[in-house]
Amino acid sequence: MAVASPPVRPARRFARQGAVLACATFALVASVAASMSLGAVDVPLGTVIDALRGTAEEGPLKEIVTQLRLPRTVSAIFVGAGLGVAGALLQGALANPLASPDVIGVTGGSAFGAMLVLLAFPGSIALLPVGALAFGLLASAIVFGIAWTGVNRGGIQRLILAGIAISALFGAGTMTLMTAYPDRVQSAVFWMAGGITTTGWEDMRAVWPYFAAGFAITLAMPRALDRLSLGDDVAASLGSRPAVIRLVAGLAAALLAASAAAIAGLLTFIGLVIPHLVRMAGGTSRHGFVIPASAVAGAALLVTGDTLARVILAPRELPVGPFMVVLGVPLFLWLLRRQ
Repeated sequence: MAVASPPVRPARRFARQGAVLACATFALVASVAASMSLGAVDVPLGTVIDALRGTAEEGPLKEIVTQLRLPRTVSAIFVGAGLGVAGALLQGALANPLASPDVIGVTGGSAFGAMLVLLAFPGSIALLPVGALAFGLLASAIVFGIAWTGVNRGGIQRLILAGIAISALFGAGTMTLMTAYPDRVQSAVFWMAGGITTTGWEDMRAVWPYFAAGFAITLAMPRALDRLSLGDDVAASLGSRPAVIRLVAGLAAALLAASAAAIAGLLTFIGLVIPHLVRMAGGTSRHGFVIPASAVAGAALLVTGDTLARVILAPRELPVGPFMVVLGVPLFLWLLRRQ
């Protein structure tokens, strides 16, 4: 009796996803190496490795690696991964390919918090990450509060509309601040364009618990989001609670996006496009693949963009936001054309 051969298509699909993850991981490793080595002062890769191992000779090169580039690179990894995961969570939870941290008000709230510190209280510039984080979380809390009260609470449409309204409200507040302090607006341009500054470990110390909480919640989300993608009725029949899944996914996304904004300013492109790139490249919407791949790809893209922003006109630094668009859009359009 003939034995049926095993199906080939699932094996090919998993091989394709493994290849995407491998390529993203290689890109991240290469971008980290470049970030640690290149800048206004180039440091040989061997010296970088010795400095990280603690065996490098004392001197300026070791200080550059350990005190400046290491915390900056780690910050870029966390911000890129956080935004990539936040976008994947929101697009899956809201069944909306255009969903990003903007949808739940995080971007608008963080912008208002940062502008409040930069423009109204310039003497308290050290509080900028705290202000961006606090108001980003406040805006998302207001959106969730509105979406989960009244008729049809927890519905997709209600959440999106609440997010649009609250984002507009905080956007109006930001414009009011910029109008009230026109002579100080120039100091806020770099933050609004998005960029990672060399501030050592200070910013990461303030926000790492929120990153940790967001990533921890995300670990429990892939299977629930896969069920939700089948439709609310099917998900409910499988024992899931669609409104609760959206709330938890939104909470994790808010924590990650607000933490990212506190460190790097307004970098909305990553959260919107990276999940699309991952889904198209991997040929699947399975969140067990999309979420980790978005984290790795988002980190690789931001570390690469930050390195280019430091190197192109060194020693002058450019905002990293435009480089995200320059790097990501051509690849996105190429994949879109192939699909």
